[in-house]
Amino acid sequence: FSDTKESEPFDSGTWLQGDPRKVIYPTDSYGQFCGQKGTPNAKKSTLFYFNILKCANPAVLINLQCPTTQMCVSKCPDKFSTYTDVQLQYQITAAPWDYYRQFCKPGFNNPTKPIAQVLRDEDCPSMIVPSRPFLQRCFPDFITQNGTLTVAKRTHFKDALDTARSVTELRDAANGITGLVDAKEVGMKIVEDYAASWNWILIGLVMALVVSLIFILLLRFTAGLLLWFTIIAVILVIAYGIWHCYLEFSLLRQQPGADVTIVDIGFQTDVMVYLQLSQTWLIFLIALGTIEASILIILIFLRRRVRVAIALLREGSKAVSYIMSTLFYPIITFLLLAVCSSYFAVTSVFLASSGDAIYKVMAAEPNCMYANKTCNPETFNKTNVSKACPGAQCTFAFYGGETPYHRYLFILQLSNLLIFLWLVNFTIALGQCTLAGAFASYYWARRKPQDIPPCPLFSSFSRAIRYHTGSLAFGALILAVVQMARIILEYLDSKLKGANNVAARFVLCCLKCCFWCLERFVKFMNRNAYIMIAIYGKGFCMSARDAFCLLMRNVVRVAVLDRVTDFLLFLGKVLIAGSVGVIAFFFFTHKMPIFQEEVPTLHYYWVPLLTVIFGSYLIAHGFFSVYAMCVDTLFLCFCEDLERNDGSSEKPFLMSAGLHSILRKTDHH
Repeated sequence: FSDTKESEPFDSGTWLQGDPRKVIYPTDSYGQFCGQKGTPNAKKSTLFYFNILKCANPAVLINLQCPTTQMCVSKCPDKFSTYTDVQLQYQITAAPWDYYRQFCKPGFNNPTKPIAQVLRDEDCPSMIVPSRPFLQRCFPDFITQNGTLTVAKRTHFKDALDTARSVTELRDAANGITGLVDAKEVGMKIVEDYAASWNWILIGLVMALVVSLIFILLLRFTAGLLLWFTIIAVILVIAYGIWHCYLEFSLLRQQPGADVTIVDIGFQTDVMVYLQLSQTWLIFLIALGTIEASILIILIFLRRRVRVAIALLREGSKAVSYIMSTLFYPIITFLLLAVCSSYFAVTSVFLASSGDAIYKVMAAEPNCMYANKTCNPETFNKTNVSKACPGAQCTFAFYGGETPYHRYLFILQLSNLLIFLWLVNFTIALGQCTLAGAFASYYWARRKPQDIPPCPLFSSFSRAIRYHTGSLAFGALILAVVQMARIILEYLDSKLKGANNVAARFVLCCLKCCFWCLERFVKFMNRNAYIMIAIYGKGFCMSARDAFCLLMRNVVRVAVLDRVTDFLLFLGKVLIAGSVGVIAFFFFTHKMPIFQEEVPTLHYYWVPLLTVIFGSYLIAHGFFSVYAMCVDTLFLCFCEDLERNDGSSEKPFLMSAGLHSILRKTDHH
């Protein structure tokens, strides 16, 4: 695709015009970065808003920019003051003016200039309030005292025109800032926790890797015993969880104050607060009870199929044991996905930051005809705008442009997202086709393992890259388009949440449901099409048709295989992640006397704990995905074998006698 001329404007526009600093650093009203080396703002790293109250203006949503002068400063103001106060005090002492002047426009030093003219020309801010830097911007220093929001212990103050203002107005103007400050503090603590416990997290993930390998090796020799043990272990663990939740719920229900609901206490950074509520344990109890009931119902009604699925996995474990290199192929998939994700992220940042500084007229009067029109700050004073709209200013609005390239930036972002989804699906398709080719070479070998070709995984990978790239790319594109449609529908749904149009919401909900089903179906068909491509080497469309017809002719067997084997493998993943998670829990909560002194001091023990559990699940998923692909490939090969051969000496079956007897039984159930 890189040879096409269409890609040139995208490449040059994005990578040459893009500047990631525009996304990271704030810019003042002149389009200059705060804190940038080699500029007058080198030592001024924080952005200051002349009148932050204007940031509550609807124009902020239109321009994505606060309609007030913005200036880079070295530090934020730390006290309440107004221009009027400073002007009066200047007659006695110059000290207040010297402090106030650092928040005025550079070079302005005329404290006797009339207040009305200063505010009209925006030479100085009308007032300053105690602030602190956050995200390199000065925001009011909110503190909650006895449930009341204050700034420097005050709830009311006055501006330069002696108008009474409240802290609530500041909060509305800086909406969400208090939550962001809390989020920043939590973020810093989480980073500190990772810094303190990264080596123990790594040990936990290595443990998960070892347990997964041991599990797979045991599966080779004791598949039936191990899988039944997994099922029983998961049932017992969940049963223990139900009993523990009921115990906690019973104890807390008798304690005063524990009946407060989660909604009442809102968001809390300390997880222990939630664990002191009876409602939390009731939710856990209901969730675990539902999961336990679901597992038991599946086992009761599908017990025969569970036995068949276990036998299939036993056969799959033989194939994996002969081609052990397949277990480590998920590492290649992970590295390729990391490259795709990095390219997408970097391109998105460059696209978002490409363009020139655009200046717009910020009018002081609401009925100005030039409001929001683009302007040039160098020639602005020579135009008629300042006469028609007194107090209007030409201030920096955003980075963009008027060229066709800039007009289609949103389309380019969508294209970048589509390419990312395409690359991700292609990488997954390549892995599925490679593994399918390796396991098919095992199945079709007459004498196992003597007739299995040397380096089956590498040979299959080479064939997929050399002959099947187009087919895999086509299948990946179909799936990427469906996923793109789902993302757009989710975006529209989030935008319509506040709307009262019930009909539109209903149609959108139906579309989301349909596209979810379509995505699941396309994934299922693609997976089986890639297996047929690996076996016969035909094109995508023909392979998808052959796979669909073959599956429909063996629909009873498909019902046995698909969900039940996935269910058993899922239980295996849960067992591995859960066992490593339990050890990590006892370690990080100081319940292991041997390692008491080794445990790092943490703000939130759940940060490394959740990382270990999630990481362990992903590692187990990587190994078990190979198994799932192996079982699917062997199943399709078995169906083909049944149709092509009859078991006679001229056309003998290539399946093992065990697999033949197992899957033949499913026809009668």
